[in-house]
Amino acid sequence: MPLPLYLLALAAFAMGTSEFMLAGLLPDIAPDLDVTVGTAGALTSAFAVGMVVGAPLVAVLARHRPGRSALTGFVLVFMAAHVVGAATSSFPLLVATRVAAALAYAGFLAVALTTATTLVPPDRKGRALAVLLSGTTVATVAGVPGGAVLGTLFGWRAAFWAVAAVCLPAAVGIATGIPARRGRKAAADGPALRSELAQLKRPRLLLVMLLGAVVNAATFAGFTFLAPVVTGTAGLGELWIPVVLALFGAGSFAGVTVAGRWSDRRPGPVVAVVGPLLLVGWPALAVLADRPAALLALVFVQGALSFALGGTLITRVLYEATAAPTLAGSCATAALNTGAVVGPLVAATTLGTAAGDLGPFWASGLLVLVALLVAFPQRAVIATDRSSEVLR
Repeated sequence: MPLPLYLLALAAFAMGTSEFMLAGLLPDIAPDLDVTVGTAGALTSAFAVGMVVGAPLVAVLARHRPGRSALTGFVLVFMAAHVVGAATSSFPLLVATRVAAALAYAGFLAVALTTATTLVPPDRKGRALAVLLSGTTVATVAGVPGGAVLGTLFGWRAAFWAVAAVCLPAAVGIATGIPARRGRKAAADGPALRSELAQLKRPRLLLVMLLGAVVNAATFAGFTFLAPVVTGTAGLGELWIPVVLALFGAGSFAGVTVAGRWSDRRPGPVVAVVGPLLLVGWPALAVLADRPAALLALVFVQGALSFALGGTLITRVLYEATAAPTLAGSCATAALNTGAVVGPLVAATTLGTAAGDLGPFWASGLLVLVALLVAFPQRAVIATDRSSEVLR
């Protein structure tokens, strides 16, 4: 894989760390800025909404800019948002910086997903996507626990400064490493915006976007509420929370890396094998969560299966949106983040039921079941080798 892909992954690592680390910092942010923890939670919502809205909006605004300059600009805006956030004592301003950061992250992902596919042969989009998404999955392994440690030792602002610091070499690397000609060629020779928007209405594309969103919703439904299961149901100490989160992240990295080698040529078997395993895994996690050894093992496995299936479906989105090259990444980004917003909301409704803290795992299983029921009648669409169509 070409070096520019890894520079994009470095930026994705910094941005993914910021997205996921906030939950662990809220208890420190709230008293420092004189708000309740519940109010501080608006920071998470602001980021999520900014991601969903920002992906298509920013992608349209940046479609005529060279990919290199657009990506560099997004990373610099993201860095600036964290510098301002780390320095401010105003909660409303901190919320504004989270929205700005989310818009920059959404724009970066939308352009990066498309740019990554131009850096490799047409039949290797899945592997390119795996490298790019590895930045996000490594963030859950190292970045998020690292941010939690910095927040504990030096305060929440230190974690914001650290994210800004990682953005700087990423921006320099992208500015010097991404071939400028690709962005200019796309801007000059690409289809008109109206033509691209028309492509986004295709039923095949809408189907794989829906499936990607539902599977990602299942992933975030269970992942978001892991902490209370670790300290409650499993009876482990608080120090085990970052360990469990890191295990999920390690599984995610393994899953997206392995699936990236299969999602280009054989997406059908990936979905057919991984989907049912994922469906069984979430209820198994709910049933065995009181056994620490089983919990730790299943968290790793579910992370791997979730990102293997989710990554394969998002690769399908990129193939199906080939005729909309500047908006393909925004489709994939919107699908991912719609799931990230909806999943925790669905899971939260189960916390007040008899299932208690284990409710989100059952919700994840139900969401996977819905995805498989939708996918089964349309399995030929998912199994189609779109890479061969691109090559013809």
